[in-house]
Amino acid sequence: MLITLSTGSLFTLPLKKVCELSAEAGFDGVELIINQDFQKVNSSRLVAALQEITTIHSIHSPFMQLDGWGGPMDSLRISIELAADRGIPLVNFHPPSWMGLEVGFWRWLYSVHDFQKEVGRDGQVAVTIENMPWVGKYKINPNILSNTQHMIDFIHEHNLYLTFDCTHMGSGKANFINDFFLFYESGRIRNIHFSDYGHGREHLLPGHGILPLTRFLNHLRSTEYQSTVTLELDPSEFPKSEAVILESLKEILAFLRKETGDDSDRVRDYDREFKSVPVRGA
Repeated sequence: MLITLSTGSLFTLPLKKVCELSAEAGFDGVELIINQDFQKVNSSRLVAALQEITTIHSIHSPFMQLDGWGGPMDSLRISIELAADRGIPLVNFHPPSWMGLEVGFWRWLYSVHDFQKEVGRDGQVAVTIENMPWVGKYKINPNILSNTQHMIDFIHEHNLYLTFDCTHMGSGKANFINDFFLFYESGRIRNIHFSDYGHGREHLLPGHGILPLTRFLNHLRSTEYQSTVTLELDPSEFPKSEAVILESLKEILAFLRKETGDDSDRVRDYDREFKSVPVRGA
């Protein structure tokens, strides 16, 4: 299993610094979120510079409007072109929002018969869609394909892969492991976004929410999953000091390697090991 860091976890820092911290902490690479840094620049040249620091295993297509990237269909296409140009094997995107009235995007999504062939350049780049969270007081999922079985049916019918997001699924179902296995048995998962959820807040440090993440990892290690696990946290979960951020990343990575590795020995209980990690404002 490859363990990577989402650059969105530290988006308050320059991309170069995020890649440096990821490499120094020992991650296998990063998932690169396309953000405002990719406006009015040569994107391929920027990515090439980041690849000199660490391996980029996946790109997250923009989930906000960026100058020069167009709407969601165009931004996905440009992301895939960028990935193909730089030898990056996977591009992830969010499904259309019915609440946001993304009707054109919705229609386009259903018009694609084979995503890997028609969008992913004949399988040159793996294209994944991400399950989305339930939000607000009434726990509404504002995106289409929020039902697990409906999404499984869709990705099979349209030859689309999945990025499974723990905190998004956990926002609607705290005990989300059964849904994970439904997706896993579909054979479609190519990436896992890993973080905790609790009290209406997403992308928390493991142990700072209510999700059974250690149990989830124990289940995961019993499967044949050999793709990527991506740590995707809210930057507010980290301290301000870069030195302490680095130590926090090293500790979380050690936990992930221990719980997903072949060694069955459990050295310490996770709660004792990680709830002492310095967080916001440290």
